Amino acid sequence: MAAGGINAVVGSGSLITFPTLLAFGVSPITANVSNNVGLVPGGASGAYGYRKELAGQWGRLLRLGTASVLGSAAGAILLLKLPAGTFKVIVPALILIACVLVILQPRLNGWLASRRREGSQHGGPVLWAGVCASGVYGGYFGAAQGVLMIGLLGIFLDEPLQRINALKNLLTFVVNGVAAIVFIALAHVNWILAGLIAVGSTIGGLVGARYGRRLPPTALRILVVIIGLVAAVKLIFFP
Repeated sequence: MAAGGINAVVGSGSLITFPTLLAFGVSPITANVSNNVGLVPGGASGAYGYRKELAGQWGRLLRLGTASVLGSAAGAILLLKLPAGTFKVIVPALILIACVLVILQPRLNGWLASRRREGSQHGGPVLWAGVCASGVYGGYFGAAQGVLMIGLLGIFLDEPLQRINALKNLLTFVVNGVAAIVFIALAHVNWILAGLIAVGSTIGGLVGARYGRRLPPTALRILVVIIGLVAAVKLIFFP
């Protein structure tokens, strides 16, 4: 539930669920795959909660959605094809980078506001390529991909932050959904874990979309960063 709520408001919900699965002794690859599949319904509920802010953005969504689909499929295949040892080496670094992004998000948003292009409708090929790269990251691991996505969209789109967040929610849902299809077809999914995460994240996504804006953002970021650091320590020192 916490992950679904955080994903709807900020992104980084996997920094809640992924360490929890590791703490219960689930292997990193199985944890990542099952976590991704389980969070898809939560992403859908979070996107639905922001449906009003998506008005007038469907053409933009179709354009950028193709980048998310291609990037996510590539990232998911990389996860399954690269040796398991590679994941154990790369993921702690990705988690630490994600934690830094969560910490810097307020300053990042301010910087983005000063550099945003006036009148930009679709962001052009550079934004498309950036969303595709974010999709690769999301398909491979994905924690804090929402923060990364907000950064990209905020630079290139002349839109209020809430409308950017709504677009982020739908694009990250696409990323998770495509990766889930790949994982279901080609990998081992622990369906009990995925089902538990699916139920909790769906409820959390609806609650987060409705009430998440009232939560103190600083407290939310501190919680996410602490959990992310615990996960990184667990993977580095107690693999």
